Amino acid sequence: MALLRDNLARMEMNRDEVDRLIAAWKRERPDADLSPLAILSRITRISRHLDLARRDAFAELETWGFDVLAALRRAGTPHTLSPSQLMQETMVSSGTMTNRLDRLEELKLITRQPDPSDGRGSLVTLTALGMKKVDAALDDLLLKERKFLTELSKNEQAELADLLSRLAANFDIENND
Repeated sequence: MALLRDNLARMEMNRDEVDRLIAAWKRERPDADLSPLAILSRITRISRHLDLARRDAFAELETWGFDVLAALRRAGTPHTLSPSQLMQETMVSSGTMTNRLDRLEELKLITRQPDPSDGRGSLVTLTALGMKKVDAALDDLLLKERKFLTELSKNEQAELADLLSRLAANFDIENND
């Protein structure tokens, strides 16, 4: 009975792999403040699982294709942006964007036409097929991501979203400087 009680106490203390790692570090380095590991190691581990879920949800489009199509979809009717705006939205270089647009145009997911207000520029528009593909990929992603959150109540999800937003804002400020 004592062995069972010890095992249950150890399981409760070490709920996940990060708890196990922290316990080992505490044993070896009791002088170290390990509190960042409790948060950031979990974010890293969750990120790996999210990357796999996204890769699966975006398999038909690939992640880069989803990013471009999603930027157009979020732009609202007529779902049109300039290549410069798409570069800003997806944080890629001009050459990379041109390559991506060429591939998406070949797949009939976007069209490109001259920009009437800038004779040298062009406008990229999401096609009906592109909209269908990006909406399906988003729905698949949301279904997969919702499963990650089943252990949290709606209030806990809102609290976590707020805390992560505060943390992420620091990086957004750094990138805008």
